[in-house]
Amino acid sequence: MDTSDFKFIWLGQTILRYEVPLDIFNTLNGIYETNFANLPDAHRQLVGKIEKENSLFYNGPSSKRMHKHNMLSPYVLKWFEDRFKHYLDFNRISPYKVRMNSIWINEMKEGEYNPVHIHQGTMYTGLSSVMVLKLPTDMGPEYARHDFKMNGRLQILGNVAGQFVKSDYSPNMKERDFYIFPYDMRHCVYPHRNSKAHRRTLAANTDVDYNPVTSRTAA
Repeated sequence: MDTSDFKFIWLGQTILRYEVPLDIFNTLNGIYETNFANLPDAHRQLVGKIEKENSLFYNGPSSKRMHKHNMLSPYVLKWFEDRFKHYLDFNRISPYKVRMNSIWINEMKEGEYNPVHIHQGTMYTGLSSVMVLKLPTDMGPEYARHDFKMNGRLQILGNVAGQFVKSDYSPNMKERDFYIFPYDMRHCVYPHRNSKAHRRTLAANTDVDYNPVTSRTAA
């Protein structure tokens, strides 16, 4: 597994950014674009104010809202699992067990957004992620502070506050970016204002079974 190309961001908790290999990127976009009509609707268990939210993988408990399913190959699932394991190894968490919980795609048109929220799988402890699959070249007009563009942006809020502390992260995202962070890090996505283009991202959750006291190794 090549994880040499990643970036570390610290907001009281760790965010890691990876670059998605082109074959994984094309596969995920292809599954969505060719099989959209057959993908389960993920609306009923998500907070996003988004019309098109469709699931690729679900391994949680079956209910009226969602049943177990998988649209992805073992190769793709292993790619996700390897990155989540790298995140935990980077943070010196050991021992641990990971269990992929859910993967879905958000296709955001003009005016749609994701309010501030956290993630949860079958367990309360785990890792969230965001992958950029498609971005408009223009997010539409900004009505103030043109040097501080927020249309269509992801914002991750840290568990720190006060003066001289970096408390949020709003990356200048590009296609093939993949961000991993803990379930309990609050985050949101602002609406974009381009009526002719969509913003497409993927989210993946994995449960992490570990002991928060004994599973952190010494540096």
